[in-house]
Amino acid sequence: MKRILVPTDFSAYAEDALKVAAQIAKNNNAEIALLHMLELPGQMSDATTGGASIPEVMLFMRKAHETFEKIKSSPYLDGIVIREVVQFEKAFSGILNYTKKNEVDLIVMGSHGVAGMEEIFIGSNTEKVVRLSTIPVLVIKKDHGDFITSDFVFASDFSKESKKPFRKMIEFAALFNARINLVMICTPNSFKTTSVATKIMNDFIAEFDISNYTLQTYNDSNIEKGIINFTNSINADLIGICSHGRTGLAHFFNGSITEDLVNHTVKPVITFKI
Repeated sequence: MKRILVPTDFSAYAEDALKVAAQIAKNNNAEIALLHMLELPGQMSDATTGGASIPEVMLFMRKAHETFEKIKSSPYLDGIVIREVVQFEKAFSGILNYTKKNEVDLIVMGSHGVAGMEEIFIGSNTEKVVRLSTIPVLVIKKDHGDFITSDFVFASDFSKESKKPFRKMIEFAALFNARINLVMICTPNSFKTTSVATKIMNDFIAEFDISNYTLQTYNDSNIEKGIINFTNSINADLIGICSHGRTGLAHFFNGSITEDLVNHTVKPVITFKI
C-alpha cells in the first residue's frame, strides 16, 4: 500500500478517518492525500472556478490551505508524507476522479453514523463512492483511538464473483495480522441448512492460501441485521463486504445494504468492488 486518500470537509468525522488513515500509513510506509472539494456557487459561466469570482476563489483556496497547515501539524501525522489537494468538483465525482488519476490504494472516509455522512458526504455521495469506486473504501464512524482490527467479518453469499474481491480482503487483513470470520447470513427468504451453507463456504475458501479464519452461519430476520448482530456477537473490529458497482451489492447484498450498514453500525465498514 503506497497511497491513501482521505476526503475531508474539515469536520470532526473527517478527522476521525484521518487518524485511522495515519495509523495504516505508518504501518505500511504509505503517503496520505488529503482531498478537499470546493463546490462553488454558479454565479458566472467560468468552467474553471465553477462560476465564482476570482477573489472569492482565492479566499476559499487560502482558507483551505490554512486549515491544511493546522491539520498537518497534528502529532498523529508526524513522519507521514501528506499531499494536500483542493479541487473544484462535486464531492463524489472529485473523489473518484482523483483515485483514477493518482494510483490510490485505499479511500478512508468519515461518517456521521445513523444520520448519514456529514457535510460533503450528505445524501447520495457515500453511496456513489462506495458503489462506484474500483478501489477499497473504508468508512469510519467515530474516533477509534488505536485502530485495532484483530477480527475481521467477511459476510457474503460466497459466489464465484466474490472470489476476486475476497483476495483483496485477504491482503487488507494481512496488514493487521487479522483473523477473517467468514459468515453466511441465513434469513427466511434465503435459508440454507447448516450442512449446505458449510459446504458452500468450504468450497469457496479451498482456493485460497489462508489459515487464520473461521467459518460461521448466522440466522436472522434480514441480511443487514444478521451482519450487525453477528459482528457484535463476536466483538469483531471491522465488517467487510463486496460491492457490485451500479447495480448495488451482488446477490443477497442488493438494494441499500451497503448504506444501511454504514449508517446503522458503529463498526468500521470496508467495501471491495466485484
